[in-house]
Amino acid sequence: MITPHSQSTDRSTIESLIAALDSRDGLKRQDARAELVERGHECVADLIRALKHPQEQVRWEAAKALVTIADPAATAALADALSDEDGDVRWLAAQGLITLGRNSVWPVLERLTHRAGSEKFREAAHHVLHAHFDGELDELLAPVLGALDGPSPETGAPVAAYEALRNARRGNLPFGVDDG
Repeated sequence: MITPHSQSTDRSTIESLIAALDSRDGLKRQDARAELVERGHECVADLIRALKHPQEQVRWEAAKALVTIADPAATAALADALSDEDGDVRWLAAQGLITLGRNSVWPVLERLTHRAGSEKFREAAHHVLHAHFDGELDELLAPVLGALDGPSPETGAPVAAYEALRNARRGNLPFGVDDG
């Protein structure tokens, strides 16, 4: 039975592990990340918050843990992390979205409608969308990938992403947008 005391102890432990992600000691960071991963879902919300930490090492460690945990609750946060200033964090976020499967396509397309001005975001989004170009999503993603590869991706990609989302929601394609 979980008591209020054990809940506060767990909460304190998780907070300590998150704080350890900022350690200068690489082994300490790695051990903290491993324990957070072992705890799994109970740490996801804290790791999502850590994705916004000012220190890029903390964001990297949080992203790495979220990729390993592969909890769908982190999908939106990982899609947001495709805009991170650090390329390694963006890459990990993209890998996490690929691992999470086709439901990660929707938040990437939604963000592409507003963030296509960022070349770094476009590159990370392209990586995720290209990984899901697998037959079932081809009709949806082909125009978006074409726009991302085109001469003016900063203007063409948002329109293509918006149209893809609109078509999927209207059911004009053989699959729909999952709201979950």
